[in-house]
Amino acid sequence: MDTEEVVENIVEIENLMVSYDDRVVLDGVNFQVRRGETMVILGGSGCGKSTLLRHIIGLERPTSGRIMIKGRDLTVMGEEEMSGILSKVGVVFQSSALFNSMTIGDNVALPLREHTKLEESTIKIMTKIKLEMVGLSGFESYLPSELSGGMRKRAAFARAISMDPEILFCDEPSAGLDPIVGAGLDQLIIKLSKALRMTIVVVTHEMESMYTIADRVLMLHNGRVMFCGTVEEFRACDNERVRQFIERRPEEHHEEESGQYVRALTSDSF
Repeated sequence: MDTEEVVENIVEIENLMVSYDDRVVLDGVNFQVRRGETMVILGGSGCGKSTLLRHIIGLERPTSGRIMIKGRDLTVMGEEEMSGILSKVGVVFQSSALFNSMTIGDNVALPLREHTKLEESTIKIMTKIKLEMVGLSGFESYLPSELSGGMRKRAAFARAISMDPEILFCDEPSAGLDPIVGAGLDQLIIKLSKALRMTIVVVTHEMESMYTIADRVLMLHNGRVMFCGTVEEFRACDNERVRQFIERRPEEHHEEESGQYVRALTSDSF
């Protein structure tokens, strides 16, 4: 009889609580990310998905709970130890976060120059390879301001993978981009996943992107996990909040408020 394959969880979030003063943003979040998969974190505006990402990558400390990366808890680490763990983590920020005064080549080379002792000649070769992987071969000498929004986002991907991370986190990678450029970034994520065998976590609210790139889906609502499972399970989920998100149905009270506003505008009292 075949033994069941043991799946390694490279990221484990346990009972994560985040609050600012009296406002609870994340309320007992639990989930795991399996090595080699692409997980998409979905949810509406203000649901806590970007807050969750900031805590996983160590930018903020949670109120309580554990954030395990490769079996080690970031919440109890000092800065130096955390830096060592996160050196194998790449991040693509929503704004791209490129340094405008530096060329694209220097932006991509920056992590290698700061965190390794590689020769400059080697760094230049590695930078060129990473830019080729994201479709920006020959753009090393350009400034970010000289590129389109989609090209800047691709440059951000090149920088994020410059040190061959085991995990890549992406915050709204196609935000503000047209559908064609966004679809190109989806294909880039698939390409990087296959070529580099990375674990990828993508925060987004775009359903088409999720259906294209995800192995599994996590959906948040009001700081809580509403769903976690495969894309097929997500499509079939009968949870009312999940169905509302899938079917793009507005909140009922918003419809009522809109109706009252229209009636007020058309009444004889004005």
